[in-house]
Amino acid sequence: MNIDMTQGPPMKSMLRFALPMIMGNLLQQCYNIADTLIVGRVLGPDALAAVGSSFTLMTFLTSILLGLCMGSGTLFSMRFGEGDERGLKEGICASFVLILILTIVLNVLTFLLLNNIQAFLQAPDEIWLKMRSYLIIIFGGIFATFLYNYFASLLRAIGNPVVPLVFLAVSALLNIAFDLWFVIGLRWGVPGAAAATVAAQYISGLGITLYCLLRVPCLKFRKEDFRIRSGCMKEITNFSLLTCVQQSVMNLGILMVQGVVNSFGPTVMAAFAAGVKIDAFAYMPVQDFGNAFSTYIAQNYGAKKEARIRAGLRGAVVAALIFCAVVSALVCLFARPLMLLFVDAAETAIVAEGMRYLRIEGIFYCGIGCLFLLYGLYRALGKPGMSVILTIFSLGTRVLLAYTLSAIPAVGVVGIWWSVPIGWFLADVIGLAYYAKKQKSLLGW
Repeated sequence: MNIDMTQGPPMKSMLRFALPMIMGNLLQQCYNIADTLIVGRVLGPDALAAVGSSFTLMTFLTSILLGLCMGSGTLFSMRFGEGDERGLKEGICASFVLILILTIVLNVLTFLLLNNIQAFLQAPDEIWLKMRSYLIIIFGGIFATFLYNYFASLLRAIGNPVVPLVFLAVSALLNIAFDLWFVIGLRWGVPGAAAATVAAQYISGLGITLYCLLRVPCLKFRKEDFRIRSGCMKEITNFSLLTCVQQSVMNLGILMVQGVVNSFGPTVMAAFAAGVKIDAFAYMPVQDFGNAFSTYIAQNYGAKKEARIRAGLRGAVVAALIFCAVVSALVCLFARPLMLLFVDAAETAIVAEGMRYLRIEGIFYCGIGCLFLLYGLYRALGKPGMSVILTIFSLGTRVLLAYTLSAIPAVGVVGIWWSVPIGWFLADVIGLAYYAKKQKSLLGW
C-alpha cells in the first residue's frame, strides 16, 4: 500500500501515514520498557543504571544512522512527488553507498573508543563493568540498525509505512521473547539483554532488506541505473549529513546530560533510566506524526502544491498540541504508578526522584511537540540547516543549564530536569520567529 499525500484531505493523509509508524514505535517502546522492566526487576538497580546509561549512548549512535536515512528519505519523497523515477533510483544508489561507508566507519570507531566512554559518561566503576559487557555486544548490532532504518525510510518516502511496521513489530516481539529467555531462562545477566537486542535487530534488518529487493519496483535496477552523478551525491550528502547532524546533536544533548546525571550516583542514574523510557513512550507518537508531516510537506513541495502545504501545516499544529496536552496530564497524574513499573516500591529514593523528573518534563511536552513539527517542516522545505540550528540552540541551552544549575547546592539534580524543557522552548521561539519572517520565501520554487 503506497499513500500519495498530494491527493485527498491533508489531515487524513497525514494520519493514515503516521498511524503505522506510531503503532510500530509504540511496539518498539513497549520492548524498551519490557527490557528495562526485566533488567530492573530481575537484575537490580545497578544493572538498570548500566543498561539505562548504555541505552542513552545507543540512542545517540542510532540517531546518527537515523538522521542519514531520514535525510535521504526526504529527497526520495521529493522525487516521488515529482514523478521522477530515474532521479529516485539515482538517489537510492548514491545514498546507500554514502550511508554504508559511514556505518562501517561508525562501527569501527565505537569499538576503538570503548575505553574512553566511561570517562565521557562519568560512569561509576561499579556500574561501568556491567555497561562495558553490555556495550561490547550491542555495538555488533549497528549494521543491522543501518539496514532497517535505510529501507524503512525508503518505503515511507514512497508512501508505504505499513511494511516497516510489520518488521518492527516482529523485532519488538522477538526482543521480549529473547530477553525472557536469555536473562531469566539462561541467566546471562546484562550481556543477555544485549544479545537479545542484537539478535532481533538482525532479523528485522535482514528481513526488510530482502523484502525491498524482491518486492519494491523502484529497486528493480537496470545496468544504466547504477550511476552516481556528482550533483546527485552532493544533494544526497547535503540532506543526509545535515539531518544526521540535527538528529545526532539532539541526542548528543541527552548523552551529555547523562554524563552529569551519572555524577550524582546510582540512585539518580536509575531514576533517569526509567524516566527517559517513560518520556520517550509519551512523546514518541508526536515525533512520528512530525515525520509523517515532513513526508507530507516534502511530497507536496515536490508537486508544487502550496495550498495543501498551508492547510496541512495548520491541521498538524492543532493536532500536535491537543495530543501533547492530553499526554502531559496523564504523565503528571500517573507518575508514581509509571515509575513502579520499573522499580520496586521499596526503592523509595529512586521512585521519588523519577516522579520529580516526570512531573517537570511531562508538563511541557507541547514544547517538544512543536519542535518536532519545526524539524519536519524545515527538512521537507529543503532547509535542513535550519533544523540543525534549532537543535543546537536546544542542545546548548540544556547542557549549559544542566551543568550550571546542578552545581548549585540549593538546586542540585532538579536543575538538570529543568534544563530540558527550557531548551525546547528556546528552540521553538527561534523556529517560529524564523517562519514568521521567511514564510513567503520558504515556499518559493
